[in-house]
Amino acid sequence: MIFIDTELKDALIIEPEKIVDDRGFFARTWCQKEFVDRGLASQFVQCNISWNKKKGTVRGMHYQGHPYEEAKIVRCTQGAIYDVIMDLRPDSSTFKKWMAVELTAENHRFLYIPEKFAHGYQTLEDDTEVSYQMSEFYHAECALGIRWDDPTFRIVWPIDIRVISAQDQQYPDFTL
Repeated sequence: MIFIDTELKDALIIEPEKIVDDRGFFARTWCQKEFVDRGLASQFVQCNISWNKKKGTVRGMHYQGHPYEEAKIVRCTQGAIYDVIMDLRPDSSTFKKWMAVELTAENHRFLYIPEKFAHGYQTLEDDTEVSYQMSEFYHAECALGIRWDDPTFRIVWPIDIRVISAQDQQYPDFTL
């Protein structure tokens, strides 16, 4: 596995280290030892998928609050997404910064999202599926969000937003 630092402290892009031959390739997509050696969350207790019918769908920006903060590993298994994360850790050098990476079924990249980060994405193709691994169980009472167009962050979405849930549209402005 190839771990690539991002501009946000502790967030990583992970690329599979491919062994290629005439059949295609083989690659490891998870190694607990490599995560432990890097000081990353290494116990994942829940896996989810989301399927999105329409190009331009936005989901997010979601996170889970105290005491159930969660790290995530996200991968696009069908289609393509513009995956956005934002650092909500007041003591971090990248507090209130956001970044995005394109994850596609073809590039096989993962995004490691540390605890206390908000996460969301926009689909770049119809029929897009996203796979998540989480380090904490879901707790509805701690499910929080930041509006997709919050003026504190000024996220630039790459295409017109065609679908977004009422809940995601109604999150309040960010305050700490």
